[in-house]
Amino acid sequence: MTIKERFSQASKRQWLWFVVWAALTILFSFWANSAWILLLVLLILDIYITKFIPWGFWKKSKNTAFRKTMEWVDAIVFALIAVYFINTFFFQNYQIPTSSLEKSLLVGDFLAVSKLSYGPRAPITPLSFPLAQHTMPVTGGKSYIDKPQWKYNRLKGIGEVERNDIVVFNFPVGDTVALNQQGVDFYTLAKHHPSGSLGVRSDVRSYGKIVYRPVDRRENYVKRCIGLPGETLELRNDSVYIDGSYLPNPRLSQHNYMIHTDGTQIAAEIFSNMGINKADYITQNNYGQMVPRSQDLTGVDSLSLSIFNLRSRNGNNGRVYFSIPMTQAMVDEMNAKPFVWDIIKERELPGSSYYFPLDYTHNWTRDTYGPLWIPQKGAVITFDEDIDYKVATYERCIKNYEGNDFEYRDGLVYINGEQADSYTFKFDYYFMMGDNRHNSADSRSWGFVPEDHVVGKPMLIWLSLEKDKEWFKGKIRWNRLFRSAKIPA
Repeated sequence: MTIKERFSQASKRQWLWFVVWAALTILFSFWANSAWILLLVLLILDIYITKFIPWGFWKKSKNTAFRKTMEWVDAIVFALIAVYFINTFFFQNYQIPTSSLEKSLLVGDFLAVSKLSYGPRAPITPLSFPLAQHTMPVTGGKSYIDKPQWKYNRLKGIGEVERNDIVVFNFPVGDTVALNQQGVDFYTLAKHHPSGSLGVRSDVRSYGKIVYRPVDRRENYVKRCIGLPGETLELRNDSVYIDGSYLPNPRLSQHNYMIHTDGTQIAAEIFSNMGINKADYITQNNYGQMVPRSQDLTGVDSLSLSIFNLRSRNGNNGRVYFSIPMTQAMVDEMNAKPFVWDIIKERELPGSSYYFPLDYTHNWTRDTYGPLWIPQKGAVITFDEDIDYKVATYERCIKNYEGNDFEYRDGLVYINGEQADSYTFKFDYYFMMGDNRHNSADSRSWGFVPEDHVVGKPMLIWLSLEKDKEWFKGKIRWNRLFRSAKIPA
């Protein structure tokens, strides 16, 4: 049968479906700014009109079992392709794994993340199993094929990342991962190890295999965007300042507090009713037993009490609870309890933890941090002064995120083999923080989030599960179902 005959024998219904799908393909090609997508029009033409390839050959089989099997195969393949397409360009599911955004978003919240809000990112590793981020379910192993890898390209979206947006993004320092300790990024592990990265790589028993992951296969994180490209951010005593101007804390932001009681042990029911998770007030002792995160202060001398700004009353030292995360409203509610003496915000001493940039000596803490300039596309930094600081702060941006060879030796910077007095950034970068300010691993720990790591914007909480409760005893948080995930600051 000739092509002309195949065209003439096609029904109006066939032509209608061809026109619909061809039009959608052409529109998608313009959206994606890729002429290669137009080749799919030829495939659609053959499926509906010319039929040179016997796509439905199995429908004519006399073997009933074979036809039924192929019906299932056809349906599953179509579903997988549809899911892959929707997951890549429109919406993605995300579950809140940690308490970094309490009480804005809770552990166990399942979010529908819109990729249209900032524009979907074209797949960097296009050959992958649908709905699997980097590891195959059940079987384990990689869920994607390393090649081909496409360059970063973001399709046009509805808007851009704005201040106080809650943003889902790929973990910036998640390029290199120790499989046995994925909760801590490789670079922090190397910083803590006496032998550095070599020590981590050689201790396979403790750290596991060290693997590299492309940008779109790194863990998904969610935080609130605090700093935008080109701005200078600083924290002074828990307060954020942008370009010197005060930025109010989010309404539901939390900090850690010490609760000083008259000796009374706070009942679990009180914590639960206030929305404080069990993990926030229960810890594990040396015997593996779960005990309250508190200490009876009987017999403690007054000098030791004063170090923590505590004081005895009528010879009673009372009891203290450590590191209890609370919003200001929760602090006010707890303060009203008759057995509560004092509630004191915890302070972190300089040098007690590592903060970005890791390779530069400073006295920054989670509460007092910066000032730090956030790189902007087209902005230029010069290597004429404070070179040690600039290298420590921006080397990763220049080398790992923007793909340049970078060396720093004898006080001079070399980029792509040539001495450089300056550098012009190719990407916009963002500074992300959690609303649970004292219990959030965020940009204070691992630095900037480059634009190519941005995944999308949470839009809807479609399910919420309380991890400390059973299924028929309050497991589902019914009051959070189908609520907006756009939690305002």
